[in-house]
Amino acid sequence: MKNDVVSKKKGKNKKKQEKWVLYLKGNYDLYLFLLPAIAVLFIFSYLPIYGVVLAFKDYSVSKGILGSTWVGLKHFTRFFSSAYFPVLMKNTLLLSLYSLAVGFPFPIILALLLNTIRAKWFKKTVQMVTYAPNFISTVVMCGMVLLFLSPRAGMVNKLLGGFGKEPVNFMAYASFFPHIYVWSGVWQTAGWNSVIYFAALSGISPQLHEAAMIDGASRLQRILHIDVPGILPTAIILLILNMGSIMSVGYEKVFLLQNNTNIASSEIIATYVYKMGILNNDISFSTAVGLFNSVINLVLLVVVNSVSKKLSENSLW
Repeated sequence: MKNDVVSKKKGKNKKKQEKWVLYLKGNYDLYLFLLPAIAVLFIFSYLPIYGVVLAFKDYSVSKGILGSTWVGLKHFTRFFSSAYFPVLMKNTLLLSLYSLAVGFPFPIILALLLNTIRAKWFKKTVQMVTYAPNFISTVVMCGMVLLFLSPRAGMVNKLLGGFGKEPVNFMAYASFFPHIYVWSGVWQTAGWNSVIYFAALSGISPQLHEAAMIDGASRLQRILHIDVPGILPTAIILLILNMGSIMSVGYEKVFLLQNNTNIASSEIIATYVYKMGILNNDISFSTAVGLFNSVINLVLLVVVNSVSKKLSENSLW
């Protein structure tokens, strides 16, 4: 009996293998197209992971990665005990959570509002105007922000001057930096981020709206009870992904808007890693800080994904 069961299992496994072989032969051209992407991902994303070992060594260029002295958790202890640690954590979390609280619902609201508009010309105009800022590079966008907020020739200060107010050097105040960073980001990305919600809304059956209209449902009621539930799974997945990168504040934008007067609220982990690693040539220490940042992101991603799976049955895996 046991031999019969084993032989049956082997036969099933052989059939599965044959199916896979036939499938691969029939779709080999698709896998050939995938090879360049897989190669780039492996070379630039997976091979560099080997450099994580630098976080546990005192790296020396002359000795190389393998020859450098192993120091264990020395650099992590140094970072956690430094005076910069609480400031960096506070600034990074403030910018991340503020960006998430404001920047996440904005594209959803924009998509829901535009979806109710029947005038196509107006809808397309608003979409074009809101999509366009996304194609402005970070460098140009930061230059525009600095120009608009300039105390001498800035548009904002000229507007304040029209009301009899004195010019304000917004970039010189640490308290203004989080608001400038977050709201300029919303202006730049809200339109583009709403595209995926438009796609989700297009998948909702028009018959649901027709039935609701026959039953006397208002436009607001249809949005709340048809559109919102329809895009909820998409919103949950994107929220999980955003939570998984909560510690990864955009380094380029912060660095370009940063100056000595607002550094109290603009110095984050990413800019600190750049300064310690590139400017101060403290490679091992900066690697340790970057690794800590990545581990926190990974833990948050796993935790939020698990909670979402239990509460809503929507998750990444």
